[in-house]
Amino acid sequence: MAVGPALPNKQAFRPITGSDEVELFNQIPYVLNHEVAGDLISRRRHRDWTWIALDDEGQLLARVAWWCRPSDTSPFLLDLFDYLPGHESTGAALLRSALTAVVPKGTTPPKYTRFLPPDWRDDPTVRTAVDGRLAVVEQLGARLFVERLRLEWAPESPVPEPSGRPAFRPVSGESELVDLLTEILSGTLDAYSLDDLRRMPVRQAAQLQLDDEFAHYTSPRDWWRVATLPDSGEPVGLVIAARNQHRPIIAYIGVLAEHRGRGYIDEILAEGTRLLATTEPQRIRASTDVGNSPMAAAFARAGYTVFEREIVMAWD
Repeated sequence: MAVGPALPNKQAFRPITGSDEVELFNQIPYVLNHEVAGDLISRRRHRDWTWIALDDEGQLLARVAWWCRPSDTSPFLLDLFDYLPGHESTGAALLRSALTAVVPKGTTPPKYTRFLPPDWRDDPTVRTAVDGRLAVVEQLGARLFVERLRLEWAPESPVPEPSGRPAFRPVSGESELVDLLTEILSGTLDAYSLDDLRRMPVRQAAQLQLDDEFAHYTSPRDWWRVATLPDSGEPVGLVIAARNQHRPIIAYIGVLAEHRGRGYIDEILAEGTRLLATTEPQRIRASTDVGNSPMAAAFARAGYTVFEREIVMAWD
């Protein structure tokens, strides 16, 4: 897709002035719009990372924004990029300008993520809009990183009773967690984990996962459960049940390499779901790569349904 001719000088690209322009920023519909105002207050977004393109009458033509964790000092994800139909060139120019201003020269831009309907490829209107945005991001140097299934479990779905085949106990501490993650990463199909393993040793990747993700959850750590053989206590798998800023989630699940193919994944997922179900949630969320068909099948057997997909693009 060509991004189009040069822009007329009358278009203005700039960050929003503050919370007073959230309504203007949200004039283009998207599933994250309801979070923007709160994210600015909680410092998950910053005014200087939230950009708009306006015509000479002050009408919104395109927008770009990055998200971060409250403790971050730099953007973590590019999660909002939109433009009105017919304004692909405006969107491309805005994203290019914002990238130059927000991402320090010589550093790799954060990944771009887009949430999509489960059947987005079957709707010509949606597919055209999505393909257009992905093409703009690709022209600016990104590549497809992964497509993921976003899943949810509803309380009316049944949860099987424990079979006793694996027993469960809390993780004894961070050292054991890193040990288990190190073993589970062997043979992983997860795109994020595989990317880490291309850049660092396996134990370092396991420690990074703890430090960058699990350590930030404020939910009880005794929700982190190890599946063990009932007779010997030997670990066979792990589930990290947690709560993020919005809801309960299955943050991580895996079976140690030497115990795969024996059906433990279903019981480990059931344990994490049972634990979170006791909190009486409206929904439990999870996600897995489209390419990780064994894990997707396990979620389906456990009553999780696909409510969205996610496309992630990355700069090298």
